[in-house]
Amino acid sequence: MSEAEARTAAILHATEALESGSFLETLAARIAIPSESQNPDARAALHAYLTEAIVPALTGMGFDTEIYPNPMPDAGPILIGKRIEDPALPTVLIYGHGDTVRGQEEQWRDGLHPWRLVREGERLYGRGTADNKGQHSINLAGLEAVLAERGRLGFNVKVLIETGEEIGSRGLREFCRAERNALSADVLIASDGPRLQPGRPTVFLGSRGTMNFELKIALREGGQHSGNWGGLLANPAVLLSHALATIVDRRGKILVPALLPPPIPNAVRAAIAGCVMDGGPDAPQINPDWGEPALTPWERVFGWNTFEILAFEAGNPARPVNAIPPMARAVCQMRFVAGCDADSFIPAIRKHLEEQGFGMVEVTALRDPMMATRTDPDDPWVRWAIRSIERTMGAAPAILPNLGGSLPNDVFTEILGLPTVWVPHSYSACSQHAPNEHMLLPIVREGLRIMAGLFWDLGETEARQLPKASASRAGLKS
Repeated sequence: MSEAEARTAAILHATEALESGSFLETLAARIAIPSESQNPDARAALHAYLTEAIVPALTGMGFDTEIYPNPMPDAGPILIGKRIEDPALPTVLIYGHGDTVRGQEEQWRDGLHPWRLVREGERLYGRGTADNKGQHSINLAGLEAVLAERGRLGFNVKVLIETGEEIGSRGLREFCRAERNALSADVLIASDGPRLQPGRPTVFLGSRGTMNFELKIALREGGQHSGNWGGLLANPAVLLSHALATIVDRRGKILVPALLPPPIPNAVRAAIAGCVMDGGPDAPQINPDWGEPALTPWERVFGWNTFEILAFEAGNPARPVNAIPPMARAVCQMRFVAGCDADSFIPAIRKHLEEQGFGMVEVTALRDPMMATRTDPDDPWVRWAIRSIERTMGAAPAILPNLGGSLPNDVFTEILGLPTVWVPHSYSACSQHAPNEHMLLPIVREGLRIMAGLFWDLGETEARQLPKASASRAGLKS
């Protein structure tokens, strides 16, 4: 059998796992584990996901596995699996997260349940199908297909599965600093997030960062009757609304210069120019006049910063009373691109509000930020991955300098010093984090083909010529 025929056989092996039902059976068992990292009572399920769903799959492929306690006592465990065939061969690090957001059982439509895989037409419903159990299951199936056809991988693999991504990957950075040697590799190849369009394979090379914080005005201990005190007492909800209006205007344009990114680099602008996001028929309608007016919609989401108000609270909206509320608060978020200093945002907001006469607003960070990252589109590993996907699919994938959302990609680029190649197997209307989460069977099928092809090519001669990790690249941040 020729090399091309063997490669085709590996790809067919991966897709046959879907057609035969074995892939869906494996995924159903993983979905059935209610691994909600946002639920303090689900700690046992987080550990069970690793021991029952991942360890058997890896050991069956000849991996050595170890489950580590999280450095943060309130966060879930972390698994490392290793299959080292020859230290001289390239080493790939594969990442995934086994935790999910809360199931929200009562909000799923009739016939669906978050912890049961349900197939309806070309959709696979269940919590974690899109984020992230389904995605890393595709990647593990790709490895299994190559092993089945070649008898070996032809490269080394390290698998890192965490169980706390949905709570900000608490402890992951500390863990990777401590286990830097155990996780040393030449490249990260992983899957999360959505494709640019459902029918277009996509590669993204980093992610926007995210920082959540609270703006709060607390003026007095309790509410006061609006008839007796209206016109005499300041209303914190009114004050906070006007304070927010000095930060972002009615079109979503950021008004504080210190919250803006540097100009979009020409290479990034050129890459974004060919990108048109389409979430499919169920996606919301894009508002073309929202955000920074000088940018295209795609530059706004992939190349610019946004200020979002995620929640606003004053009084009791469900049971309002005739009282001036004593307090108002807004949970806000910055999404930001590479080149921004996240540590500067909160001081800049405090300074701006003080200058605008809103010094009574308390600004408090809610958790550590996820940092923004981008791998150079001209990195040899990126060019290699694009050629592999094009060979499999017959057309080049969409290439995004970074995802519009956020991932702990800085762990891999800054702490482990790796180029990062993300190949998403979902789409933007997948109801991620919402009831009725699902993934599309056509994307699953293509994902299995793409990953089997990538992993096959990683064992070929060309990949052995790609850059190895070096001391100057690894361990950039201590």
